[in-house]
Amino acid sequence: MLFLRSLAFTILFYIWFTVSAVTAALISLAAPGRLAAFAAFWSRTWLAMYRRICGVGYEVRGREHIPRGGCVIAMKHQSVWDTCAMFAVFECPVYVLKSELMRIPFFGWALKRLGCIPVKRGTGKSALDTMVRGTRIALEHGKQVVIFPEGTRTRVGQPASYKTGISHLYTALEVPCVPAALNSGLLWPRRSFLRPPGVITVEILPMIPAGLDRKEMFERLVRDIEAVSDGLCRAGAALRPGRR
Repeated sequence: MLFLRSLAFTILFYIWFTVSAVTAALISLAAPGRLAAFAAFWSRTWLAMYRRICGVGYEVRGREHIPRGGCVIAMKHQSVWDTCAMFAVFECPVYVLKSELMRIPFFGWALKRLGCIPVKRGTGKSALDTMVRGTRIALEHGKQVVIFPEGTRTRVGQPASYKTGISHLYTALEVPCVPAALNSGLLWPRRSFLRPPGVITVEILPMIPAGLDRKEMFERLVRDIEAVSDGLCRAGAALRPGRR
C-alpha cells in the first residue's frame, strides 16, 4: 500500500506541477499581480493532495517570530517539500535559488515574475552581489526572502555544511534574519521514492537582530537551526507510524 500511495502521489504531483507551471506562465503575462495568489493556491492544493493520498500533514510553529513586512528567512533544507511548500507557509515568499531553475520552460518564467532571486553557483563575489541586490529589491516590496544556507538538501543525520552567503547578506543589508528549522527529510528524504505517513513540522525561531558581528551571527544561526531541527527529527521519528 505504501508503494502504491507513493506512486499515485508522484504521478499526480508532477501532472499538477506541469499544468500549474504553464498556467503560472500565462498568468505572469496576462495578470502578473495575481501570480503570488496562484502560487499559494498551487502549494495548498498539492499539500492537500499529499495529505489525502499519503497521509502527510504539516504544522507551523512560531509564526509570532515573523516580523511584518519584508524579512529574510534562513531555512533548514532536507527535502523537495521545503522548496514547494513555502508558498503556503508564508504570506509573500520569494526564494534565493540556483539560476538553472530559471531556464526551465514556463516554471522558470513564473519564478522570475514572482521576483525569485537566481544565483549562479561558482561565481564568487558576482553571485553574492546578485543575491544582495535581488534581496534588497524584494525587501523593499515587502517580500519574505527564503534562503537555504546549506545550498542543497541534507539528509537527516548527515552533518550539515552551511555556506557563509547568508552572513554576507545579513551584514550587507543590515537586516534581521529569521531562522527556521524543520524535519521534512523524515517523510520525503532526498532521492527516496516512498512517502510514509506522518506530520512535517516547521518551526520558526526567534529573530536574530541586525547589528551582530558576522561570525557571531553565522555561528548562532547554524547552532539554532541545527539544534531545533535535530530535536524535531528525533520527535518525529519517535512518533512515526510503521509502514503499511
